[in-house]
Amino acid sequence: MLSFVYDMHMVKPKSAANETSVNAFLDSVEHETRREDARVVCALMEKITGEAPTMFGTSMIGFGSYHYKYASGREGDWFLTGLSPRKQNLVVYIMPGFLQYDDLMARLGKHKTGKSCLYLSHLADIDLGVLSDLIRLSVNRMREKYDT
Repeated sequence: MLSFVYDMHMVKPKSAANETSVNAFLDSVEHETRREDARVVCALMEKITGEAPTMFGTSMIGFGSYHYKYASGREGDWFLTGLSPRKQNLVVYIMPGFLQYDDLMARLGKHKTGKSCLYLSHLADIDLGVLSDLIRLSVNRMREKYDT
């Protein structure tokens, strides 16, 4: 009888960084406003992070990276910040979450949040300066936390 050990710590996730063209992905976004909003946020993130955009999986664009390791032993690499132009909204990934950014969130404009996801229907509904500050602060926090 053959047996083997499945090491879940070594599995490459479907959403790992890859060589897919960011521009080709953005060109494929059907909704014109969402596509243009994604291009604006992509350029903003590139300027703030000083990092080139990289595709993660098939629908997320990430900037920079950090290495995480959980107490369970599971570890991997993920982006410092990123975005995903989805059908319903543009998702901006603020990896440390939003608890420490109450003042910025109050001034941002129309949005919704998840744990690390900022959901924007239209960039026209928010203050881009506040979004820039939020991205900058969150990236700086991640770089400090993970020494990147």
